[in-house]
Amino acid sequence: MKPYLFLLCLIGPILTAADRPNLLLIIADDCTYRDLGVYGGQAKTPHLDQLAAEGMKLNRCFQAAPMCSPTRHCLYTGIYPVKSGAYPNHTFAHDWVKSIASYAQPAGYTTHLYGKTHINPKSVFPFEYSKLNGDNNPDPAEFSRVLKGSEETGKPFVFIAASNEPHEPYTKGDAAAYPPESLELPPVLVDTPETRSAFSKYLAEITYFDSQVGELVGLLDQSGLQDNTLVIVLSEQGNSFPFAKWTCYDAGLQSGCLVRWPGQVKPGTVSEALVEYVDVVPTFLEAAGLERPAILDGRSFVPVLKGETTRHKTHVFGLQTTRGINGGSEYFGIRSVRGERYRYVRNFTPEAVFQNAATADPVFLSWQKVAEAGDEVAKRLVREYQHRPAEELYDCETDPWNRHNVIEDPALAAVREELRQRLDAWMTQQGDEGQATEM
Repeated sequence: MKPYLFLLCLIGPILTAADRPNLLLIIADDCTYRDLGVYGGQAKTPHLDQLAAEGMKLNRCFQAAPMCSPTRHCLYTGIYPVKSGAYPNHTFAHDWVKSIASYAQPAGYTTHLYGKTHINPKSVFPFEYSKLNGDNNPDPAEFSRVLKGSEETGKPFVFIAASNEPHEPYTKGDAAAYPPESLELPPVLVDTPETRSAFSKYLAEITYFDSQVGELVGLLDQSGLQDNTLVIVLSEQGNSFPFAKWTCYDAGLQSGCLVRWPGQVKPGTVSEALVEYVDVVPTFLEAAGLERPAILDGRSFVPVLKGETTRHKTHVFGLQTTRGINGGSEYFGIRSVRGERYRYVRNFTPEAVFQNAATADPVFLSWQKVAEAGDEVAKRLVREYQHRPAEELYDCETDPWNRHNVIEDPALAAVREELRQRLDAWMTQQGDEGQATEM
């Protein structure tokens, strides 16, 4: 074999712009994955159900931060939040950071981010942005325009449709389809009329998001480009009820993830591989035949999608800071690591009271009211939400809502120590100095 032919065999096929797959990413906003019908939840999601039937449902996908801005910076750059600089909310990445738009454009892609943004600076994220219609939602007509342009020019596209649903306020969808009195509340919610009313409206907005997915994927399928388009749908971090968003529990950091890629992903498959949002950019790059920059923290899970392996990572990581969030404590930093079964959580300042927008919401205020009236469940949940120990350890198999702290269990001493060390190593690698970084 001639040397140059051997080199081509090593690096794999070189794709032209016309051969590269289109990349469609649809992301919800403040949606706990367990509430999606496709994941066994109460919210009806017929379009997501259909997408899962046509592709792969990943059951263990995680993001690095349980709030909007750090999640999106990480998702679009492939770099964890502290290293990129975008770990508080309402913040920005360092100017040396690059995003999927930066990598895809030189390869001939048009790159579009329509809907909610929450990322900065634009130099790091050189997308074409939509003209928002007042509610931060992507306009399907704009996606139609991109599809038509791609068909006419042969240029592939990266299209990110960032929905604003089911983020509060809950004003979309048909709440009548979810009568409050008929709902089964998660065990981390106190049963009050305010909770039931809000949860009903929240489920309605999930179904509204599902209709957005159906409209966008329907336009793709009508265009004739579906066979060469990799579609990923994500549910983002957990909802804004207590114990989800703004926390490093599974309900805050775990995400729904559905992938359809005709000819590459076998329909109706399910994966238990541990994957992270930080892996999406490397996955897109490999799918497009592009090189993965060494600076990226994520790794492509294309082998998982193609059924070549059932495993991807052994551990996933998360962080949260209340600095810069609406109604947040002056400081309350959290870091976490999760393996196949156990989640370890470290709270830097357990002496501080944990607070955010949720603790000023009528739902939480109703919890406090019934707690003061003597309700023992409400007392426990209010206390546990606002007052955290320095360390927490949860068995995510037997305790999926992470409410039974087993940090002191002597039988789990080895698990505790291993996760402590893995978290320390990750923080060191990321340049995360803990409380000093928080401040």
